[in-house]
Amino acid sequence: MHAAEAYERELRHDVMAHVHALGDSCPKARPIIHLGMTSQDVVCNADALLMWKAHDLVRSKLVAAVQALTDFAARTVATPTLGFTHYQPAQPTTVGRRAAGWAYELSLCVDRLESFAFGPSTHTHRGFKGATGTQASFLALFDGDTAKVDQLETLASIYLFDAVGPDALKAPGPGSKSQWYKAHLLSGQTYPRVVDAHLLADLAAVAAVLHKIATDIRLLSNRKEIDEPFESKQIGSSAMPYKRNPMRCERICGLTRFVMNLVGNAYDTAATQWLERTLDDSSNRRLSLPEAFLALDGALDLMHNVASGLVVHEATIRKNLMAELPFMATENILMACVKLGADRQDYHERIRQHAQEAGMRVKQQGLDNDLLERLKADPAFQSKASGGMLNGELDWEGVMDPMKYIGRSVEQTERFIKEVVEPLREQYADAIAKLGESGPRV
Repeated sequence: MHAAEAYERELRHDVMAHVHALGDSCPKARPIIHLGMTSQDVVCNADALLMWKAHDLVRSKLVAAVQALTDFAARTVATPTLGFTHYQPAQPTTVGRRAAGWAYELSLCVDRLESFAFGPSTHTHRGFKGATGTQASFLALFDGDTAKVDQLETLASIYLFDAVGPDALKAPGPGSKSQWYKAHLLSGQTYPRVVDAHLLADLAAVAAVLHKIATDIRLLSNRKEIDEPFESKQIGSSAMPYKRNPMRCERICGLTRFVMNLVGNAYDTAATQWLERTLDDSSNRRLSLPEAFLALDGALDLMHNVASGLVVHEATIRKNLMAELPFMATENILMACVKLGADRQDYHERIRQHAQEAGMRVKQQGLDNDLLERLKADPAFQSKASGGMLNGELDWEGVMDPMKYIGRSVEQTERFIKEVVEPLREQYADAIAKLGESGPRV
């Protein structure tokens, strides 16, 4: 390594520096090292190897995050909570159903990464094509024997990419392992840089979902409903001792935003590859590709840590839900009134007026939501036996049961775990086991 560094300072060319250093180490091979090759016969194939390994690691950590979120979802699937649309109170869901939704979006990203990893047109390497991709130098090396040129590329692929067994020597076919190790059919001096754009776009999609999950947790932390893990001696703020800032989720948002903003580099690089090759891709790729993987790796470690230790404050969740539930219940109350003989349009207007007044009481006076009390006191919502307008009694107690408003939250969560997560858990069991407990301190 030191010899290569010394040569590079002199030659200003990384590959040729290594060629000279290897020649010094193995003098008998020196005359033929790099014969017929161009730098990208080395660099592009090495990049492909590194990216595939990094891709596999990201995929495994992504599945681990899915599992952690669904483990949390299974524990909290029957805990009703207020739903939100436009960040305004909406129909209730459950804590677990919301977490399952997070995990589902990540599972879609797993599908995309698997498609890239095992796709016949993307999980390939450059092969050995020479200066402009025509293999002219290798054809000259083998005296015009095209079969030997193909054999060289096949054997080098097997050696470099660890395709094992005699099947790897056969022509690629459906389901054949050798298709995963094949070279691009056509390339210039480099493999098509649009492959980098595909890859970074998929990494950015993972980053976007992680950002969304972390943001949701930050919003819920503000409502005092959920907290990320917080150590016994952890300091939330240097100025305000009471604070439990969601710093890990904030870090996830920062890292993932960085990944998302790297994608444009890959599109620019793919778009500006003049003719058979230009060199302005090199310095950019040496930053954008590895840093995308590194940042996403850190974000995934953080998300796994957060998902594995989320703290649920059920009392606050219920308090917040029950404060809004009278508004959520108005649709059910309206339907019950119609069943008892009421005019739908008339009662819709009555409920609307009471709801608006109750809402202003909460907003302007800071008082509790008294919508149900208002409705109970209105003769229109009382039975005729009590001097009201309805033919029968309304079930006022039942109307405030939160579980009546969560729809199929429990069923949907359980189905997702069974049909999506359990197969992933089995498929990636060995890969996740290899991740071990070691990792960056988060």
